[in-house]
Amino acid sequence: MKVVLFCGGLGTRMREYSESIPKPMVNIGYRPILWHIMKYYAHYGHKDFILCLGYKADLIKSYFLNYNEWLSNNFSLSNGSKIQLFNRDIQDWNITFVDTGLTANIGQRFKAVEKYLEGEEVFLANYSDGLTDLHLPTYINNFYERDKIGSFLCVRPSQTFHLVDMKEDGLVKNIQDVKQCDIWINGGYFIFKKEIFNYINYGEELVMEPFQRLIAKEELFAYKYTGFFGVMDTFKEKQQLDDMYAQGKRPWEVWGDEQVQVDHV
Repeated sequence: MKVVLFCGGLGTRMREYSESIPKPMVNIGYRPILWHIMKYYAHYGHKDFILCLGYKADLIKSYFLNYNEWLSNNFSLSNGSKIQLFNRDIQDWNITFVDTGLTANIGQRFKAVEKYLEGEEVFLANYSDGLTDLHLPTYINNFYERDKIGSFLCVRPSQTFHLVDMKEDGLVKNIQDVKQCDIWINGGYFIFKKEIFNYINYGEELVMEPFQRLIAKEELFAYKYTGFFGVMDTFKEKQQLDDMYAQGKRPWEVWGDEQVQVDHV
């Protein structure tokens, strides 16, 4: 099953990094968050990726064209230059790089890669800024059972902020932590049938008008998940993921100790 990854936005809320690199290329540990997401899908057998590029697309292309396997894999070095890799990451990945426009929204980036999904009845898509330990096969099986055009992962907010209930004159009736409320948000892990493209008109965002049309047809459902979900949309959230990585608390690394043995390089 192909995986469409939206990685062309400006990432303005990550300005500390995005002025020099696109947000999907911001590192968590040794590798960009984009790599962590691709590794997640590859672990479950989905290794055919379509990258929707835009802002600083050249940096994403260069990263994979000059990929350093040794950076996150075990190896031995002999005679000062001879490297033997004991495992690899991306040798069996197929990555299609598509320039979808510098200022295009996600809906238009999606439409721009439609031709690269020819023959695919069902495919996956992702915002490329969130990590999870979701068991993907269970989610996919549920999608087939529901037999709808679209689905998205529905999660609880990870950040702390307060919801306010007030009267028209501003008098506060109630205030509480969002985590104590029955609030769910779009986690950005999508599954779609090819018919999704019939619901997207020119210039439209993905989750606005197209999703409203799906809702009207009862063709969209949310998959509630209460397990780990961490998003990297702000500098603070990036620091939180960095801290988890440094402490060895990496629930999104569902691939565990999986290794692919290789010959000498």
